Amino acid sequence: MLSGRASGRLVTVGDFERAAKARLSRMAYDYFRSGADAQRTLRANLRAYRRLEIHYRVLVDVAERDLSTTILGTRVPFPILVAPTAYHRLADPEGEIASARATAEAGTIFTLSTLATTSLEDVAAASGGPMWFQLYVHKDRGFTRSLVERAEAAGYRALMLTVDTPLLGRRLADVRNAFALPEGLVMANLVSAADVAAAADQGSALASYVATRHDAALTWRDVDWLRSMTSLPVLLKGIVRPDDAARAVDHGAAAVVVSNHGARQLDGAPATLDVLPAIVDAVAGRCPVLMDGGIRWGTDVLKALALGAAAVLVGRPILWGLAAAGGEGVAQVLQVLRDELSTAMALAGCRSLASIDRDLVRRAPR
Repeated sequence: MLSGRASGRLVTVGDFERAAKARLSRMAYDYFRSGADAQRTLRANLRAYRRLEIHYRVLVDVAERDLSTTILGTRVPFPILVAPTAYHRLADPEGEIASARATAEAGTIFTLSTLATTSLEDVAAASGGPMWFQLYVHKDRGFTRSLVERAEAAGYRALMLTVDTPLLGRRLADVRNAFALPEGLVMANLVSAADVAAAADQGSALASYVATRHDAALTWRDVDWLRSMTSLPVLLKGIVRPDDAARAVDHGAAAVVVSNHGARQLDGAPATLDVLPAIVDAVAGRCPVLMDGGIRWGTDVLKALALGAAAVLVGRPILWGLAAAGGEGVAQVLQVLRDELSTAMALAGCRSLASIDRDLVRRAPR
């Protein structure tokens, strides 16, 4: 828990990251923070927002702002959702349960990772809020089916299929740190999770796990296969090309998530904000377009909405809040971003999300 004085010093996402870094082990902080290889895409995700200016409107009645929206049938009070991220118990003993509870209290959607350190059933039972389940397709399709069935039974409202991870991008910090979960933590949703660390003699144990268990042969036929076995909406996460986005809709995706996996997969991939408008155009209103990557300020959210995102997802900021102050920190990060977005909307002359359009943002002059 944060004292009033400490809480007063944490007023931006950056503040929470600095507090988190002071509390986390070097291995855990490096795992959460780092991108792939030279981290060019990690930097590009952040810089993309700086290249856009907000050309605000004046003399608009913004005394009241409506930030609410509906995403896949779920009404949320603001268009900021929680992205799937692994290993929350590295950041706090209560892990995913603390994160999910705080997200539920904020009224928005929490997405649980397949690689959670708490079982999907336990997180759902503790949360009470709207939840989605992020899915990796394993070589063992029977096991994949069992994950889907468990998510359905536990009350998750959608499946988010990650499609950009045939194998794990090389995260140099994890290789150098020989990253592995510390004793007592496991990937709670997965069979033989406790044996993962033993499977890697060097380098990243997570990379070893993905290489042996994830299906690198995943294709569009498997999207059809997944949709055939569930009544839940299926979102596809990891799309950066308009043609892939259009094809996702053709294969029945309920939404597409413009994402480069937090810059943790292919280094040199484009910043998600840069490709968002073309993907929105390609989808042409046939399903919602969500996005993640590099969001650190409410103005970042405003820019993503202006370029056509129906909502954004945040990952690292949630982990920083969790590491800094447990569930309270997660709640505060969401409140900070919500308040910053509300202020940005007021100053930009936007009364509601519907009034945020592409004309509001323009490329900054060089």
